Amino acid sequence: MKLRLLFSLLFCAVLVSGFSQVSIGIIGTATPGGWDTDTDLNQSATDPNVWTLTLDLVQGECKFRQDNAWDINWGATDFPTGIGTQGGANIPVPAAGSFTIEFNSATGEYNFIYTSDIGIIGNATPGGWDTDTDMYRDAVDTNKYFITLNLTQGACKFRANNAWTVNWGALDFPIGVGIPGGPDIPIATAGKYRVDFDKSTGAYSFEEVIEFSTIGLIGSATPFGWDVDTNLVRDPGNPALWKGTFDLVDGDAKFRANDAWAISWGDTLFPTGIGIINGPNIPVTAGRYLVTFNTSTAEYKFFKIEPFVSIGIIGDATPGGWDDDTDMDKSPTDESVWTKRLILLDGEAKFRANDDWVFNWGAGDFPAGVGENGGANIPIPAGEYKITFNSTTGEYNFEVLVVYDSIGLIGPATPNANWENDVFMNKDAADESFWVLPSIDLVTGEAKFRAEGKWDVNWGLGQWPSGVGVQAGPNIPITGGTYRVTLNSATGEYNFGPTSSTTNLLKSNLVNVAPNPAKDVINLTIEAAELQGDVQLILFNQLGQRVMSMDTNIQGTKTINVAGLVPGNYMLHISNGKYIVGKSVVIAK
Repeated sequence: MKLRLLFSLLFCAVLVSGFSQVSIGIIGTATPGGWDTDTDLNQSATDPNVWTLTLDLVQGECKFRQDNAWDINWGATDFPTGIGTQGGANIPVPAAGSFTIEFNSATGEYNFIYTSDIGIIGNATPGGWDTDTDMYRDAVDTNKYFITLNLTQGACKFRANNAWTVNWGALDFPIGVGIPGGPDIPIATAGKYRVDFDKSTGAYSFEEVIEFSTIGLIGSATPFGWDVDTNLVRDPGNPALWKGTFDLVDGDAKFRANDAWAISWGDTLFPTGIGIINGPNIPVTAGRYLVTFNTSTAEYKFFKIEPFVSIGIIGDATPGGWDDDTDMDKSPTDESVWTKRLILLDGEAKFRANDDWVFNWGAGDFPAGVGENGGANIPIPAGEYKITFNSTTGEYNFEVLVVYDSIGLIGPATPNANWENDVFMNKDAADESFWVLPSIDLVTGEAKFRAEGKWDVNWGLGQWPSGVGVQAGPNIPITGGTYRVTLNSATGEYNFGPTSSTTNLLKSNLVNVAPNPAKDVINLTIEAAELQGDVQLILFNQLGQRVMSMDTNIQGTKTINVAGLVPGNYMLHISNGKYIVGKSVVIAK
């Protein structure tokens, strides 16, 4: 076996049917055991993925985890319901009380059901006039209650113990003092509100929680001046991050929310800074920019997109040494993304533009990092790599390659009808990760893929007719027929399709993930037209558990936020209903 083929770490998980032998617990400052000891949940007698417990919690934070260890844990920022992701954020528990906790270890879904003596009710509330939405008791003052919830236009009241015997209302909004048996409180404007109520005095308040439908860039430097916003696009993996690519002129600009001046951000710094609410105008220098804005931190960045003729890699690790660049290939869909497959020596390297040192990028990190103009040399160990570089953001990745001499299909479903003799596949001349059998007659039974005619490296999965084979995984169930069989030995992706098909989505250059290993984000680039458009993305951890999923539209490159995931090996499934492609992803913090 030559050490040249796109190497991806594959799952070594075994999916076991029936009841699990694991435990699921809840841990954190809100729980009785703090961050030191799990409080175990009870597994459902009918569904092994469902866990429940009634527990007294205090104000604080918590997470769910498996087997009293941090290898597998779930969290998110939503309360009382949400979907926990592997290694996600701590779940905020806003108040003390008795909660019935429900958790699904297969989907990450959780629910904290709270019982309180004070609730809010009315046609403006989620439960209408039939069901109270219980409010949380203040940890310091037991007369005070609060909750954050979505209200519609209508009316509401506060009441005690889910009954009309004791209730409060008034005609004032958003602040007032409810009187026993008083009139309904009018909710004139639908929205998300923080509601506070004091049962000893009847005082209440409704404070709107501002959410952003749009974030735009506006000003004399923008295409539409100070009249119309040029809107950014919300990142599908991080709802606080907004991005856009714009041609700007010399002038001023600000960010603002919802196409209105009620909320805007500005500062005197350029090209990066922290926006100040209703602050000064941002001075902009003319150019083409990738612009980002974070509504949580108010951090903004203007990444200048330079029209580089070429991007090369140079250094004593490269074929040209420090004298000659090895030019990289520009992506046809993103002018900032450059790639190259290259054999490198032990040494150092940098990226530079137009065969000149005016623009050059480096950093001390390997195999992935963010290069800075004029930064340090990148340390390189010898090997063959697929190299990806973004000339706008400076992100780079070196993905090690390994190549097999032969890949075969083996098993009783093949013409050889045994587990001793392979039916060898054809290696693609341009992509050594891509293997094909143009036409093969199979019978109903089982089969697997293996390398070099040995069992040292083999792929399988109990999924038909396509999937992402795992190393030493289960046998593939075969339905008899005549098929065109394809395999990507880098990712384990396989497909048994009609012999008339010429679609080669498993080729390495048609679907790409970078940087890989990743820290906070991954950029998924789909070059194949057959897979572009509406797709479902699902990320699985090493145990085959779903830790993230989203439905999105991809035309070219999509950025996915993975900042909440713990370090480890993951598999990303990309599907549009007709095709499925899997990519190995490594998270390294």
